[in-house]
Formats: sequence, structure tokens, C-alpha cells
Amino acid sequence: MKFPRLTISFLLVFLAACGPSGTQTTQPTSAAAYIENKGSDTIVNLALAWAERYQQEHPEVRISVTGGGSGTGIAALLNGTVDIANASRQIKSEEMQEAQSKGINPVEHVIARDAIAVIVHPDNPVSELTLQQISDIYSGKFNNWQEVGGEDRPIVRLSRETNSGTHVYFLETVLRLGDKNNKTLFSTDTLLLPSSEGIINEVRQNPNAIGYDGLGYVPADLKMIAIARQPGDPYVLPSISTVNDNSYPIARDLYMYTAGQSSGAAAAYLDWIMHSDEAQAIVAQLGFVPIK
Repeated sequence: MKFPRLTISFLLVFLAACGPSGTQTTQPTSAAAYIENKGSDTIVNLALAWAERYQQEHPEVRISVTGGGSGTGIAALLNGTVDIANASRQIKSEEMQEAQSKGINPVEHVIARDAIAVIVHPDNPVSELTLQQISDIYSGKFNNWQEVGGEDRPIVRLSRETNSGTHVYFLETVLRLGDKNNKTLFSTDTLLLPSSEGIINEVRQNPNAIGYDGLGYVPADLKMIAIARQPGDPYVLPSISTVNDNSYPIARDLYMYTAGQSSGAAAAYLDWIMHSDEAQAIVAQLGFVPIK
């Protein structure tokens, strides 16, 4: 049976007391179960909210949540330094091969859904784009907003860094239009930013910028682009309802990965995330799409 790892800081708590002879004696208290959770920056705020709520109800459990990107989380899982890896993309074939070479069988858990919103400054008159137009913008075929119905201004392309699962998903689904044989790449002048907040801040400051981010991160003062799959198709804004009815074209599952079937505290925590109304209500509150 696999037992949850114990955090060192909670392993032994000593209560000092003076005995009859004046010497100190110690008594250890019971240890707290510890869950190390790391990965996707898209998921990190949701994971923090889950951890905070769960620990309120289960004070015997301690959960550490950090970001760093989907690739970072999966690498940590394969190195045995985390219990749960967060990812906004599915595990890659080369990551799976590395895991199997180490005797690890990663197990995938779908924990929520997300829409990726394409965002611009509110002063930008462009409100609608097709997937092909967005691909042409990010690949460098279009370099002026005038080419997609906007003003005569240069396009400033913003993207997450390559370690981001959102970057990988956007490359495969938008730039390459879901075609596995398509080798389109981001234009070399695309500005790669390390966080969702970085994308938001840059778009807010630059009326020529275009970026993309998880729906739950987009503030009300920025403009989301309505997207059509093909010319002539309806232009659709991202929302919980348009993800659920499959009308918004840039939507995805969000994942947690474990090294094999989880057990103990990690298994109970994952079960709460995926199956409790309370946990899935937090998904909706943060702008993501519940799986329940």
C-alpha cells in the first residue's frame, strides 16, 4: 500500500515540558499528510483555490501549489518530486516514453475545461477573426491590422513561453489548425511572456498588441475577439455556454497527472476535485468550465 508522503515541517511537533527532575521531555503529535502539486500556470489559481478550501475542511492535509508551466509539472512528476502535476495540455509522447523508461505509468485526470480567449486592447476596432486569420497573424503572414479590417497599425504578437501548455495547445489548434502535418511556427518576432498576467498587462498597455489567455484570466477592461472556424461560419465569443455546446473553436480539457493510480490523501483530494459540487462550483467561479 502506498502511503502519502509526509511534509518534514509537520512530521514532528515537539511539546516541551519539564519533568520532576527538571529535564525536558518531548512528545510528538500526529503528522499531517502532504500533497505536492505543481505545473500549469493556467491552472495555478484554480489549484490554489481548491487547496485552500480543501484544507479548511481537512486540516490534517497540507497542500503545496506552485506554477511554472505544464512541462515543468510533468517533468517534476517524472522525477518523483511531486504527487500531482497540473497540465493545460495532454502529456506528450516523448514524456510518456521517458516515464515508461523509469517504470512510471502516468494517469490522466480531467479536472475542468477551459476556453482560450484571443484578446486585444479595447481601442482596437477589430472584433471578429477566423482561425485562419489568427494563424496568419501569429505566423507572420499578416503584420498590419489593416490586413484584417483594422487600422493602419503594426501588429504586436504576444504568446506564452514554449514550456507553457497553453502555448503548445495554441500552436497545434490555432496556428496549425489541428493538422498534425502542418509545420507552421510562431513568427520569430513574437514576444514570449512567462505568465498569464504578463500577457494581460502587455495588451492593456499596447493598443497594437494581440494575445491569448485562459478565459478565467481575462479582465473586463480587455476585449475578447469573436472567432469563426471557417469564413462564413458564425463568430463566437468564449464562455461557459459556448464551450459546453462546442460552438467556440478554441476550447480544451485541463488535466492533473499522477504517477500511477493515486492513493491515500492524493486520491481523496482528486476525488473531491472531480466529483464534488463544491469543487466544481469553484471552477465556474474562476471563469473555467466545470466537468460536472
